[in-house]
Amino acid sequence: MTSKRRILIVDDQPEVLRIYSRALEIAHYETLTASSAQAAMDIIQSGPPDAILLDLKMPFVNGLGMLYRLREVYPKVPVAIVTGVSNLDTATVEEIGNLGAELAYKPLGIAEVEALVSRLLDITGSH
Repeated sequence: MTSKRRILIVDDQPEVLRIYSRALEIAHYETLTASSAQAAMDIIQSGPPDAILLDLKMPFVNGLGMLYRLREVYPKVPVAIVTGVSNLDTATVEEIGNLGAELAYKPLGIAEVEALVSRLLDITGSH
């Protein structure tokens, strides 16, 4: 039997962590949660997850800053930047794409979270 795919959820809002984590656990994923970029990087030190859902707007180090740090050590881990900002500037959208991350907009329902993670994992499955 294969082990569950590990999904790291990084968001400074506890309610978002709870909802995304529960949705993915129901879909038979193992979830790890972090409320800051630093906490997420600490978790990743023990090995990369199979995919990461990463909030863009967080205190201290934002999602983009964490994505740069992540790419230095794990350039291939699939990442989705999730944001509630609906009017991101073109430069930021391009930067996220250039760093190999998908962009998703909040709010995400349970089915949308599952579909997003499935797409991220399909990306790695095709390599």
